[in-house]
Parts: sequence; structure tokens; C-alpha cells
Amino acid sequence: MTAPLRTSLALLLTLTLSGCDEAPRFTQAEPGEALSGGAATVHRSDQNAFSLPSANLPPVRRLDFSVGNSFFRNPWVIAPSTTTARDGLGPLFNTNGCQNCHIRDGRGHPPEPGDSNAVSMLVRLSIPNSAGSAEQLQRGGVVPEPVYGTQLQDMAVPGVPPEGKVRVKYEPLVVRFRDGTEVELRQPTLSITHLGYGPLHPDTHVSARIAPPMIGLGLLEAIPEAAILAGADPDDKNGDGISGRPNWVWDDARQQVALGRFGWKAGQPNLNQQNVHAFSGDLGLTTNLRPMDDCTTAQTACKEAPNGNGPNGEPEVSDNILRLVEFYTRNLGVPARRDVEDAQVLAGKNLFFKAGCDQCHTPQFTTRADAAEPELANQVIRPYSDLLLHDMGEGLADNRTEFQATGREWRTPPLWGLGLTQAVSGHTQLLHDGRARNVLEAILWHGGEAQAAQRQVLAFDAEQRAALLAFLNSL
Repeated sequence: MTAPLRTSLALLLTLTLSGCDEAPRFTQAEPGEALSGGAATVHRSDQNAFSLPSANLPPVRRLDFSVGNSFFRNPWVIAPSTTTARDGLGPLFNTNGCQNCHIRDGRGHPPEPGDSNAVSMLVRLSIPNSAGSAEQLQRGGVVPEPVYGTQLQDMAVPGVPPEGKVRVKYEPLVVRFRDGTEVELRQPTLSITHLGYGPLHPDTHVSARIAPPMIGLGLLEAIPEAAILAGADPDDKNGDGISGRPNWVWDDARQQVALGRFGWKAGQPNLNQQNVHAFSGDLGLTTNLRPMDDCTTAQTACKEAPNGNGPNGEPEVSDNILRLVEFYTRNLGVPARRDVEDAQVLAGKNLFFKAGCDQCHTPQFTTRADAAEPELANQVIRPYSDLLLHDMGEGLADNRTEFQATGREWRTPPLWGLGLTQAVSGHTQLLHDGRARNVLEAILWHGGEAQAAQRQVLAFDAEQRAALLAFLNSL
């Protein structure tokens, strides 16, 4: 098909789907639109699409990427062990390797019936902020549950009781489109059983979190802070119903407040700290930034268990290993988009903008000239996220605060790579707790600031819904 004919068909289909009273915004792909990660974009769409180094990473620098990958992929073991570079797992932990949660560097999922462990879904814990000090809230963002801390760990080394077991049950919730089509959503109910250290605090807040994809994290880290803050409108001064807010969090290394970028509530300011906290909470591994095992004072067996620290107090994860893992996680490439010139995809893109989805899922940024890695600098990227907090309504609320984030707020998740979730992770479960079984269900859970966009989508007919999903699955 020739380019002029393809454009004409795209225009015709867009007019049909959007209504002839409204000119389409996009009749052809934008220049470079397929390159979601700029020059770092990788060109693969199979199960390994999320596991490649940035396309512009030179061969001489790919060795560090490969070594970092080995520490991310391979399991850690219980101390003491002859494998001293990888020992120290636990005493309490959720998994023994990063890849177990981030399946092929992709998305985790909630536990299935009969699963003995949640593995790629974590449960965050805290109690009301009124129980903590101002310093505790400034540095930690939450008040830990007194016995179990800030994260439930459902696995442990021999001789140490695990903290508990996680179960999820679902109740049906039917949503109806204007044309009468019904979609059955599933409302999750989380339960924690087999508590190893007694009952939880009666006011404990719990929040399930599935592991997010690892792609493009270095590019997100390289977005200028000013560009993110430019999209914030906490008081909704423009009256559009969207009031994105930055999350101001604690930077452990710099010992000061910083802009949050990573995590479901933007609770971490940079990749190194994100990795440090994952090593600590998920695997029970110490670093120089977090030198103590993740045991509370009530967990005596945890405190007395052997660890993998060196004879002079060296942490279980050395600074060099941490550097290599940071390099790996910073340089995982973003896959190229597919079918950007397809008529249905272009029609769906127009509907995406018509519904106002772009007000939170910001399509494009340009990364800093002084990015941490030269390959990530000055790149025009298309993450479809503003990295800001938004009130998503009562339906998605976890009622757990985190630094500035309220119990109804979540960071806008990037949409790049969305259409490859099935190929990479073997499922299409989305949102912070995996309740949505596909993209359409995820859209229908949107409330709060996204309520107007959700209502627009509910008014779409079957042809329009198919176009919108074609666009989203092209990302």
C-alpha cells in the first residue's frame, strides 16, 4: 500500500470513528514516533523484548550490562556459603532473585489459587501517620507496622518463621458501555494468613503491588525535573479536573528531599535507591545505604540468623555489584512501537487524545544533556507518563499514604511496552495489584481525576473501542 493511500484510509477511518464534526488530530504517524526510547530504542517484539541493552550502548560498555544482568537474574543463596559474592539471602525475603518478580524484565502478577508464595506481588504495610514522628515520616514516608515493618515477607531461611501468607479473592463488578456491552471487572480482597509473629496492628494499612516492567528506567531518570514539574497543577488552576502532584521523598545518599520518580506512588527518587530498597525488602540483602537486615525488634530469630556480611562489616551487596545492577537497570532498552501508520492505530490515537488520556499519560519528553549515561542524553522519548501523582478514585484506593501521596493517589505508569506484556510476561494483568486482566479492564477502573476520560471511553462503540485498544497495544 502506498503512503498516500494509507494516509487517506487513516483519515477516512478516523473521521468515521471520531465523528465528522471534529477534524482528526493525527492523520499519519509523527516523525520518529516508533522510536519510543529515541536512539536507545530496541527492535524486538518477542519474549525477550524487554531484556536488551539500549540500542546505542557501544559493545565495550555491554560487558558491564551483562555482568549486572547476571546479578539481577541469578539466585542469591543463604549464608554462610562458598558463593560469597551471592550469599546473605534473607533471613526474611520474598524471592531469591530479581527476575522472579520482574519476569523476563517484565511485569509481575498476583498469586494464583494454590500458589504457596506471592513471589511477584508484594504487600506494603504501615499504620496511620499520626503514630509516627515528623522525622520518621520525612525520611521513611510511612510509619512501619510495629512487628512486621513496611513489607510482608512470606519466605524465610530455615529456623526463621516467615511473616505470613498472602491470598487474593475476587468479586465480580459489572460495567456497562453506552451501547449495552457489559464487561465484568474483578474487585480484589487481600487477606494475610499464617502470621508468624502475632496479629497485625489493628489499624494496619495494606497495599498489594505487582512488580512493574524494567524497560526505560534510565530514560525516566534522565527526564529534567523542571519538565516533570511543569506538568503539575496541584490546585487545578486551569480547571480541567486534572491536578497532578509531585511526590517529594527522601534521598538516602544525599540526605535531603528529592523528587520521586519510581515505584507505584513515586516513592523513590532514583534508580540506585530503588535497587537498594528492593535488595533490602525483597531479598533481605544489605548494602552500604541500608546496612541492617530487614528485621524488626520483635523478630529475634531474624536478628540472630547468620548473614553474609564480610569480616569487616562489608555489606552482602558490595558497592561494585550495586553499581553493575544499577547500570543494567538503567540501560534496559525500550522496544520500538509497531504499526504506527496503521489506519486503526491512528484512529485509536485520536480517540486516546479525544478522551483526554494524554493529560496524565504525557506522550513525549526530551532527556537531559547531562544524563547519567551518555547514550541516554538528549533523547526524544515517548513514555506516555507524567511521573506525577493523580487521584484515581475510591475504586483503586489503597488508603495507604506514602510521603506526599494520599491513599487515593498513584503515579501515572508509563505505557511504553504495554502491547508486549503477553509476549514477555505471559499474561496481561495490569494496575498496581494486577486486578485488571487486560487493557480494557484497566481503563474501566480509572476514576477520580480520570473519571471524565473513563466516561468518554464508556461512550465509545465497539469499533471505537477496538481502535483505542489497537493504539494502546501498539505502544
